[in-house]
Amino acid sequence: MASSSSSSYLTISPRKLRSDLYSYSYQEDSSTPLVINVLASLIERSMARTERIVKNGSCSLSKAITTNIFYCRDIPDMTIQSYLERIFRYTRAIPSVYVVAYVYIDRFCHNNPGFRINPRNVHRLLITTIMLASKYVEDMNYRNSYFGKVGGLTTDELNKLELEFLFLMDFKLHVNVSVFESYCCHLEREVSIGGGYHIERTLRCAEEIKQGIEKRRVSHTLLV
Repeated sequence: MASSSSSSYLTISPRKLRSDLYSYSYQEDSSTPLVINVLASLIERSMARTERIVKNGSCSLSKAITTNIFYCRDIPDMTIQSYLERIFRYTRAIPSVYVVAYVYIDRFCHNNPGFRINPRNVHRLLITTIMLASKYVEDMNYRNSYFGKVGGLTTDELNKLELEFLFLMDFKLHVNVSVFESYCCHLEREVSIGGGYHIERTLRCAEEIKQGIEKRRVSHTLLV
């Protein structure tokens, strides 16, 4: 299933991606932002590399990290693509949130070289990083209890994951504009050789979108 999903990502039109990420319409029936497809493809590729490493026996995984953080005894019966779509459907996190979450995942893997993304930890890793990225990028956020329900975790479980993640990251969650843009460029290369579409190029763009959402929320409240 992962292979067929990955191949579909390559058929995404760069022009469509550009339009989707620059002028995304936040309606109740909105389609999933295309950046989610790109992120799912990257995560699947990372998991495939991990599987090859384990099979070849060229690298031993850290049991301490793998079992204590994000580890799930039963592998969730949901693809990465479906899980990300579910998170978007119930949180309506803006596209920039997924870029920042990807930054956090990359930093975490670099800070913990024994950690490898696999089917038993990927879902918990995603919901934790997306929740933290949402708190960083957006002013208005759902509570941890709500994110837990969306991600299939109890509030206590998600609170614990959040705290452990923050300590392992030394609470370094700041993402400056240059770092943000570099990760946008990396995601762009996943879709179009030589460029093509552009994810929001600065965090300022995300701020402008966020202000627009807030204005619509206030207007809706006044009308109710």
